[in-house]
Amino acid sequence: VPVWVWLAGAAVVVAVIVLIVTGGNSGASGLPKEVSVAKAAEMRNAGAFVLDVRELSEWQTVHIPGATLIPLGELANRLDELPKDKEIVVVCRSGNRSAQGRDILLNAGFTNVTSMAGGMNQWTAAGYETTSGN
Repeated sequence: VPVWVWLAGAAVVVAVIVLIVTGGNSGASGLPKEVSVAKAAEMRNAGAFVLDVRELSEWQTVHIPGATLIPLGELANRLDELPKDKEIVVVCRSGNRSAQGRDILLNAGFTNVTSMAGGMNQWTAAGYETTSGN
């Protein structure tokens, strides 16, 4: 059997393993498209940029300390305010808007982006640190 057949077979095996391990849920950077609140907290503590895409009134009620607020409706016009050299965790109330925000960033060429499943609802319920006000 020619060597190229063995190499092609090995490549297929590696691809299948990657799909199994990631659940077929990888972003362009290898970050999963969505992470749990526990993983988001871990990423934040390691220096990831936390982007909150809720509205100002929601933000003022409760948000993650150190997060940056850019409402989803303004995100496409404010991309220059985001770091290209850091992992970005996009957050909202329940996880729906953050997925939209993540996709806006991925489509704009950001590569290290994920969204937090469950949003601030789950973050707060899990007892992670929050703050309020501006």
